[in-house]
Amino acid sequence: MPRAIWKGAISFGLVYVPVEVIPATQSERTGFNLLDRRTLDPVGYRQINKRTGKPVEHDDIVRGYEYEKGAYVVIADEEIKAASPEATQTVDLLGFVEAAQVSFLYLDTPYWLAPDKRAGKTYALLRDALAASSKIGIANVVLHSRQHLAALVAAGPALALQTLRWSTEVREFDAVQSLPASAKAAGVSAHELQMARKLIDDMSTDWQPEAYRDTYRDAILELAERKVREGKAHEVTHVEAATHERRSADIVDLSELLKRSLGKRGGSRGHTGETRDGGAPPHGSTPKRSRRAA
Repeated sequence: MPRAIWKGAISFGLVYVPVEVIPATQSERTGFNLLDRRTLDPVGYRQINKRTGKPVEHDDIVRGYEYEKGAYVVIADEEIKAASPEATQTVDLLGFVEAAQVSFLYLDTPYWLAPDKRAGKTYALLRDALAASSKIGIANVVLHSRQHLAALVAAGPALALQTLRWSTEVREFDAVQSLPASAKAAGVSAHELQMARKLIDDMSTDWQPEAYRDTYRDAILELAERKVREGKAHEVTHVEAATHERRSADIVDLSELLKRSLGKRGGSRGHTGETRDGGAPPHGSTPKRSRRAA
């Protein structure tokens, strides 16, 4: 069980709910260390002056904020600490909004909120009232010396705290060039739109996160384990890079592509991932799994 990183309370009007904040995720990134190939010793990080290439002593390193290109203002650690938000140990609820109004673009890091031993009744009250409302709470909270905007969410038997990005951290749509005004304006026919919606319906399934795997990480772990088994852990193996045929970006006939996609999906219904011609399912698709198997 992960340890609590923060202890405080949810402030809900005059209601005070003592809680602990527990990380809801764990990293499974495939990390690599830099090594000296001659001795397999880790290669350390050298602090050097990027302009001169010369080493810089620790006492000569200061923090600088780049307020314009190439121009910095030096800020001492004490000044940073003085400017940091006060750690109030409170999830301060500011209001409630419809969950659908918060775009997934704002979602950052999730945490579980565990009730203090004294808070069972108030915790259950807030959780169930929030679930019945179909809304989420918007709050301010200080974690790791940083102030965060956050969403308080009823998640099954628990309350979850989802930190959110500030509006200044999310780029507006105008950052994306050449967005078509509508499907019709882009030349999409009503029949093509109907087929696309049919394809989406055919590929729709229940959300089962365990059905998806980080295949890159799996491949790296399998490779590492195989090299250890074969006694080649310290060998640098050179292999030819696999060549993949690049798919053309030119769409010859959108209607024909949609028809083919629907044909493949139709052939795979009721089977475990095989298409009508016995091949693999389209790239990126996931076979449907029965509720019983889940």
